[in-house]
Amino acid sequence: MRAGKIIAYIVGSILVLFGVLLVWGSTGDQGSVGWIVFGIIIGGVGLVMIYLASRSSAKAADTNVTLNIDLPGNVNMDTLKCVACGGTLKPEDIKMVAGAPVVTCPWCHSTYQLTEEPKW
Repeated sequence: MRAGKIIAYIVGSILVLFGVLLVWGSTGDQGSVGWIVFGIIIGGVGLVMIYLASRSSAKAADTNVTLNIDLPGNVNMDTLKCVACGGTLKPEDIKMVAGAPVVTCPWCHSTYQLTEEPKW
C-alpha cells in the first residue's frame, strides 16, 4: 500500500470521527443547528476520501508476471521427444507449472515434468 493511500485512510477516518462528534455535540446544551450541517459535510468528505483511496487500489490488481529463463553457458537445442510415445515436442508444448517445466504431448496427451539429465 502506498503512503498516499494510508494518509487518505487516516485523514478520512479522522474527518468521519469529527463529523460524528459535531452531530452528537449539537444535541447538547451549547450545540446549534449549524453543527449538524457542518458535521454532515465533514463526515461526507471523510467518507469520500476513504472511498477514493479504496477504489484506486483495485487498479493495481492487474499485474502481469513475465518469466525469463536464463540458461548457463552455450546450450545446443536437441529435438525433444515424448518419453511415452516418442512424438516430437515443440516449445509450445512446454508450460511452467509451480516453477517447474511441464510437457504435454500433443500426440498421446501424456503430461510429465522435464528433468535435466546429468552431463557426465
